[in-house]
Amino acid sequence: QVQLVESGGGLVPSGGSLTISCVDVGGHFSRLDMGWYRQAPGKQRDLVARITRGASPAPWYGDSAKGRFTYSRDNHKNAIYLHMGSLKPEVTAVYYCNRYPASPPPPAGYWGQGTQVTVSS
Repeated sequence: QVQLVESGGGLVPSGGSLTISCVDVGGHFSRLDMGWYRQAPGKQRDLVARITRGASPAPWYGDSAKGRFTYSRDNHKNAIYLHMGSLKPEVTAVYYCNRYPASPPPPAGYWGQGTQVTVSS
C-alpha cells in the first residue's frame, strides 16, 4: 500500500524558515523522481520543486523557490525534505510530496494528507 506522510509544517513569521519532510512508507516511490507540490486555498495544486532519483539527486526549483528553498532526499530512509527560507506569506499552502510527474487525483492516484505551511505577514 502506498503511503506518503508529510510533516513539519507550521506557522512561521515572514522571513522565517521551515523544513518539511516526507516519508515514503514502504519505499514505493524510491526509484522515481519526486516532487514537492503545494495547494493554496481556491487554487490548483502546483509544483514547487522536484528532485531526481539516483545516487546524485539533482533538484529543480520553480520560480517561487529558487534561491530560497533547498530540496534533498535520503534514499536509505525513503525520505525527502524541503528546507524553505526567507518565507513570504504568498507561499502559504498545504504542501504535498508525490512522484514526478505527479500521480492523478484520488481515487486513481495516491496523495498524502499534506502539511500546512502558514507564513504570517
